[in-house]
Amino acid sequence: MNHSHDQQPVAAAKSLQPLVRDNAEAAQQRRHVPETVVRAMARAGLYRIAAPACFGGAEADPITTIEAIEAISEADGSIGWTLMIGIETVGIGGSLMDPDTAGRLFAEDPELVMCGALNPQGRARPVEGGWRVSGRWPFASGCHHATLFWGQCVVEDTEPTRLIEVVVPRSRYEIIDTWHVNGLRGTGSHDVAVRDLFVPDAMVTEVAGRKPNHDGPLYRLPPFTRLAYNKVGVATGIARAALDAFVELAASKQPRLSSRALRERPRAQLCYAQAEAALRGARAFVFDAVSEVWDTVCAGGVADRRQRALVRLACSHACQESIRAVELVHQAAGTSANYEDSLIGKARRDVAVVAQQVMVAPHFIEDAGRVLLGLDPLEPIL
Repeated sequence: MNHSHDQQPVAAAKSLQPLVRDNAEAAQQRRHVPETVVRAMARAGLYRIAAPACFGGAEADPITTIEAIEAISEADGSIGWTLMIGIETVGIGGSLMDPDTAGRLFAEDPELVMCGALNPQGRARPVEGGWRVSGRWPFASGCHHATLFWGQCVVEDTEPTRLIEVVVPRSRYEIIDTWHVNGLRGTGSHDVAVRDLFVPDAMVTEVAGRKPNHDGPLYRLPPFTRLAYNKVGVATGIARAALDAFVELAASKQPRLSSRALRERPRAQLCYAQAEAALRGARAFVFDAVSEVWDTVCAGGVADRRQRALVRLACSHACQESIRAVELVHQAAGTSANYEDSLIGKARRDVAVVAQQVMVAPHFIEDAGRVLLGLDPLEPIL
């Protein structure tokens, strides 16, 4: 298994943890990430982790990407989620765009940030030189500070249905204030809308219909593999923060009607041990499954169905186990976790939302089981 990876982006992410922690409460209050944090992450090159090297990107391997997202998510889940979406849209969107156009956009803005929604909520009609587009996309995380929005559309009057994605500058899309939530509150995942907007051909991609314009191993990975493993870093990062917060609490808290610190209680010891085992085991499975696929594409091969199923299983499982790990320490923490300023309580709200995202939804666990037992998958993604 090839575990050699680039530590520079991970070190950059870890160096930003104090800034992220300092701004976590502001993100909660505003319901989006403060501009200072976005700019710091952009200057550190974090949004370009998965962007093509020819555009100044790191073209990083999966483990590097997961660990960088994890480091920011440890400091704040919402900010980690927003970075993850930025990495996906800059990396995948940038690699699919017309190379001349993408090269110009990356060169003109060294701090380029994108948001997006690979959800076909737009309608596109071909016109001379481009497309007329209208649509409204939910869950556009990070839309306040993105330079560009990348939105998927159904092309009108096509059989079978053809999907394209349009790249829209910030000045041309409207943000509709819809993100009033409990978990991952700071992500700014509002709706984004455009009406009868002309989008030139050079600003259009086709995830389903075209190969990336770049041939590095990252762009030979199955797209849905990339969209799954990125989410894992958010879940495991949030869970790690909760477990670390519990260690601190357990050393200082003396429960009511007890003469001993919380950490001396067998029940607390068992819960913490189970949480560590759940989190570390699930994370190791993801690294193992993703590394196998990475080694295959680096050697010039193509990931087979079994390998893809193992990645889907590992990623959905890791999100479920992250929830379980947080739940274990939340129960062991007692009433302390119920206060608004409790990191463990916040982690519980945030980590649950990650597993609701379609790319790491729990039903992929069953479908992966079908594939591993030699049956055809029910989900087209597998």
